[in-house]
Amino acid sequence: MSRQATFGPAELSLNFPEPVYSDEYFERHEGQVDEGLKEREQKLLRKLGISFFLFGLINNVLYVIILSAALDLVPPSTPKGIIAFCNIAPALVAKVGWPYILKGRILYAKRLIGCCILSTLGMLVVALFDSLYMRLLGIGLASFSSGLGELTFLQLSTTYAPPSIAGHSVGYFASGTGAAGLVGAFLWWEMRGFGVRIGVGLSSVMPTVIPLTYFFLLPHASAFINSTAPSTYEDVFSPPPMLSALPYTPLATAEDEVGEEEGSLPAGPKRGIALSPSDKWRLVKPLLSKYMLPLFCVYLFEYTINQGIGPTLLYPVPSKEHWLLSKIIHTVRDYYPLWQLVYQSTVFLSRSSLSLGLPALPERLLPLPAITQAIILLLLAYESAVGVFSAGDGPNERTSIFFVFFLICLEGICGGLAYVNVYYRINHEPPDTYARNSSNDVERTRQEREFKIGSIGFADSTGILLASLLAVPTEIELCKAQVRRGKVLCKGL
Repeated sequence: MSRQATFGPAELSLNFPEPVYSDEYFERHEGQVDEGLKEREQKLLRKLGISFFLFGLINNVLYVIILSAALDLVPPSTPKGIIAFCNIAPALVAKVGWPYILKGRILYAKRLIGCCILSTLGMLVVALFDSLYMRLLGIGLASFSSGLGELTFLQLSTTYAPPSIAGHSVGYFASGTGAAGLVGAFLWWEMRGFGVRIGVGLSSVMPTVIPLTYFFLLPHASAFINSTAPSTYEDVFSPPPMLSALPYTPLATAEDEVGEEEGSLPAGPKRGIALSPSDKWRLVKPLLSKYMLPLFCVYLFEYTINQGIGPTLLYPVPSKEHWLLSKIIHTVRDYYPLWQLVYQSTVFLSRSSLSLGLPALPERLLPLPAITQAIILLLLAYESAVGVFSAGDGPNERTSIFFVFFLICLEGICGGLAYVNVYYRINHEPPDTYARNSSNDVERTRQEREFKIGSIGFADSTGILLASLLAVPTEIELCKAQVRRGKVLCKGL
């Protein structure tokens, strides 16, 4: 009898003899064995959580650095929106292209090394060239890599079982992406004094953390074969006993891995097992309203607020008698960075909700963040254009500032909760009925799980892209509305 012991990526495997213990041994050491298994699993879960946190942090931090450095990357006469566009459009292409167009098994090690090289190259291009077009090219390369990386890490989480372990991975990955907003802004604040060439050049070494984490820290999926975590699906029916185990066979044998290529049919025993376009459409249809629409709406409303309404939420500089506000706000230009800091902080906290041990949102409540976000957008737009409280300095002005502060906090919470809970719930989707009744259930189920979680990745990016187009006329019209009521602060920026 033998078992497969693997280290790092799926491509590396060795066979070791499996120790044989008598029934008498387990009877005498039952308590010790149980405690040992629990302690081992806790250690593995910590390593898994740290690994996925680093994946989320490093994958998204370059995106934040680019946005934070936008003023320094382009000439004053160039609209800064072009940076936001080049920073999101290639990522959208990656999220649409890979899951929908390519087929076959995913070679995670090769894909992550490719993302690392692409990100490093993109940041070096930005650092070494002064030409606007070359810098936009570098930003596009880094963006494409970030989009493909996010897709890959979410798909990688589906290789862990049972669903509670996969959900653990998603929770920490989401927490890492939330932390990237704070870390990226802080890093550029510290590095901007070095200039674009050195500051961005130094950041180009950060993507190397991803393959190092993958090969030397991330536990292999087979390490959780004997997991004591619950193996049932939450909020859905339980599959039959034999079939419920099928998705959780961690790896095929080593010879099955030989010759497999993403984008083509793998060689060896699994030749011909790949999802067809009709299979993918069948899988996507139930996800459109259930997961994609709520995520799209949340990001559409969220980034319209951040890019279109946020820049117009301006008030007079507080006088010294307002001891707290006067220490934070020194000029009118300080309001927008303050709103962004509040937003990024609450996004980080809400994306970390699962990793902090808070329960996931029930599936029926997934649209709630989007509905709340729409109400926040309307309230902030009304505050900007008309003013919820009477204008003028004094208590009412302070009330308006704290009112906006509260709504921005709520906005970040809704955005973070939508992201982490949508992906968490997808990881708890039961296997497709068709896959259960077909041959090669294990491989088909694996590919379906990877496709499902990867297929909705374009929903948030599409929302952000559309919001970037709506933000410009929104900001212009709100500023005009303020001028008409005698508030001209937006004209002075």
